[in-house]
Amino acid sequence: MIFNFFKDNNSEMKKKEHKDHNNDNPGKTTDLITENQDYNSENGDNSSSERDTGVEPEVLLIPDETAMLEAKVAELTSTVKEMNDKYLRLSAEFDNYRKRTLRERIELTKTASESVLLGILPVIDDFERAMHSIEQGMDFEATKEGILLIYNKFNEFSKQNGITEINAEGQVFDTDLHEALTKIPAPTEDLKGKIVHVIQKGYYLNEKVIRFAKVVVGE
Repeated sequence: MIFNFFKDNNSEMKKKEHKDHNNDNPGKTTDLITENQDYNSENGDNSSSERDTGVEPEVLLIPDETAMLEAKVAELTSTVKEMNDKYLRLSAEFDNYRKRTLRERIELTKTASESVLLGILPVIDDFERAMHSIEQGMDFEATKEGILLIYNKFNEFSKQNGITEINAEGQVFDTDLHEALTKIPAPTEDLKGKIVHVIQKGYYLNEKVIRFAKVVVGE
């Protein structure tokens, strides 16, 4: 109880002294408050200015991360170099292929008819022999037989090269196959609109018409 009494008295005395000190120096208290507000305003302005600049803090890389990034850059650089080398090689190979195919095409155009001409040469030889026989005064039947053999030989050669005759006489006139030179009255009723006479034969090369048959059509 005695301890509490002295403690309370001491607290009351300290409060009173502090109050009296403030009452004796009212200007000093006001100055301290003003200085505190100025300090807070200055710190607040500085914080606001730092936030308004938008400058991001510098990021410091750990040595391990720097080494990893350098290794990645080196790997990508090597990959790009390798791909560029492949592109250059492919470009050169394609250019060589283009030049080679162009040269082969030109050569093929020049020699495309070589095999056909080689097939015709034996027929020419047969005609020369036939003409020589005629000059020697061979009889007519032998000459006729020789010419017929040459014709059959040449006709067989044409079939081997895909040339076939267009069947025209007695057929219905077809503008995709025939060329009408003239029209005449049909000799019979069933020949109306059909081919009466073939003036010049037409031919296919495989399935393509290379020459239309020139015909006379009955009407």
